[in-house]
Amino acid sequence: MSDLTTNLATLLPHLDRLAAQGVQNRIAGRRLPAASGQTFDNASPVDETHICQVARGDAPDVDAAARAAQAAFADWRDTSGAERKKILHRIADAIEARADEIALCECWDTGQAIRFMSKAALRGAANFRFFADRAPGARDGQALPSPTLMNVTTRVPIGPVGVITPWNTPFMLSTWKIAPALAAGCTVVHKPAEFSPLTASLLVEIAEEAGLPPGVWNLVNGLGEEAGKALTEHPLIRAIAFVGESRTGSTIMAQGAPTLKRVHFELGGKNPVIVFDDADLDRALDAAIFMIYSLNGERCTSSSRLLIQSSIAEAFLEKLRARVKNIRVGHPLDPQTEIGPLIHKVHLDKVTSYFDIARNEGARITAGGAALDQPGHYVQPTLFEGASNDMRIAQEEIFGPVLTAIPFDTEDEALRIANDVPYGLTGYVWTNDLTRALRFTDKLEAGMIWVNSENVRHLPTPFGGVKASGIGRDGGDWSFEFYMEQKHIGFATGHHRIPQLGT
Repeated sequence: MSDLTTNLATLLPHLDRLAAQGVQNRIAGRRLPAASGQTFDNASPVDETHICQVARGDAPDVDAAARAAQAAFADWRDTSGAERKKILHRIADAIEARADEIALCECWDTGQAIRFMSKAALRGAANFRFFADRAPGARDGQALPSPTLMNVTTRVPIGPVGVITPWNTPFMLSTWKIAPALAAGCTVVHKPAEFSPLTASLLVEIAEEAGLPPGVWNLVNGLGEEAGKALTEHPLIRAIAFVGESRTGSTIMAQGAPTLKRVHFELGGKNPVIVFDDADLDRALDAAIFMIYSLNGERCTSSSRLLIQSSIAEAFLEKLRARVKNIRVGHPLDPQTEIGPLIHKVHLDKVTSYFDIARNEGARITAGGAALDQPGHYVQPTLFEGASNDMRIAQEEIFGPVLTAIPFDTEDEALRIANDVPYGLTGYVWTNDLTRALRFTDKLEAGMIWVNSENVRHLPTPFGGVKASGIGRDGGDWSFEFYMEQKHIGFATGHHRIPQLGT
């Protein structure tokens, strides 16, 4: 990606095509409008201009997609792991070939800066390659001999699954969820977020062009309360993988309960970055800034609470303030931009509402604290100081480029503050004291913790949270545990005694 003018020129033909064709559903290999004929408008957060019309799917469309997934399941389940591996690698190749198109469309659709999204397609391709290589061994099990039986286990795909993805990094998260489902032998009905539907449509077309059989992967666009609800309630869908808000996860669990659906939830976070006075403070500063202000602050793993030891707080916060005020807000296709517009006016209003909340609670806004007076959904990167952990700005997920700084004196106090939220997704600990790091991480209530590091994702490791931050784990073999059922078979190795009744 070169410069803003070049990126806009490259994007324009794709926007013209989208405006002409719109975004349709994809069911059994066919591009289809919603059965009702209804659509909804998709606009860019960059300048609020129209992008295209999107099919507004509902229960009949979900039913057709679920039936297509059910019809395709047996053949896909019985396709050898080696063949699934080849197909998934071809999908990865095709993603890489269209990486620039994917990145540009993602930026225009979501407002994410190109400096981060330029690699989104490559990360998506890496997800497909990782799980492609695991497909041949997906059904592998264990041999568990007993005195009278040779017990073996195997895994089988659970069946058609529903995948509901969010709007913040939709392309990468779609590949993260769908690649392991396909590798396991499941078929998929995908419902992307209505705020960012473009790259989901690209992705399923890429997959089928790469040789994925029709019906294995189906796409239904629509609103959560319509298409999403129909998907979570559909009796043919055996499991739901969802990424989004904790409140929505609770609703989905209730909707899926009558059909006993298995659920996998990656939900919200109010993640602490804890900086002790013995840390490498320059690196800790870089990491704290990156993990809240990159990706517009719109990510579940953002370090939205800075817990800073009082002995170093003044000097650390002085440097932090200067850096936050220097962050470049601008057009997402400009390679110099560090923060682009937020996804939607509804979300902009939510994020900016916390500025008044902070003031009313007695916190100080020492950087940012306002939306930009221009077209699009732009907001200044913001820093709250003088906060305590019982404030709403410390307890609630704002999901924007907003950091709340809270001082602490002792290790015990830092741990108490870190754990005193409903969430438990990630934590970041900065200290050069190894024994402290071991003690602290052992008691920190989070599904993922990094010590002296920002979030560096390694695909074989488990990804997920505790408390209100989720259920289940993604990554490596943990993904197969969700998309597959364990099966036990016991083979008698001799003539053991069988109790006799009625003799």
